[in-house]
Amino acid sequence: MTIRLANFSDLAPLAALFDAYRVFYGKTSDLSAATDFLSQRLERQESVVFAAFSPEEIMLGFTQLYPLFSSTRMKRLWLLNDLFVREEFRGKGISVQLIDAAKAHCIETGACALTLETSKSNIIGNQLYPRAGFTLDTDHNYYEWEVV
Repeated sequence: MTIRLANFSDLAPLAALFDAYRVFYGKTSDLSAATDFLSQRLERQESVVFAAFSPEEIMLGFTQLYPLFSSTRMKRLWLLNDLFVREEFRGKGISVQLIDAAKAHCIETGACALTLETSKSNIIGNQLYPRAGFTLDTDHNYYEWEVV
């Protein structure tokens, strides 16, 4: 298996996985919108996507990172916003390898942290992230204001 940065030539399989990821989280499938969304992120360099490929170059999973900045630390940090592995390839360590690629990117870009958020009901993720070296932040409240 190979982990590498995704690019425009990977857009079709990446969009298909991204669409499946959204469906996993209860959203309606919309492959066209998923393709447009990812195309814009890549074109504008607004995110970094690492993808896992089989020896046959089949995309098995991906993680998408968004840049943020910490004012108090005066450094960049990365938000690990999306992590998804095709169901038939789960349990093979692909998620950990994608996270490791994200960590390496964090170090290479001089960032101070890699952060993520997941729901309390995400049993697999809540077991995976501590095993991958993440610490649960129990000191802060996270709030969201949503445009309706």
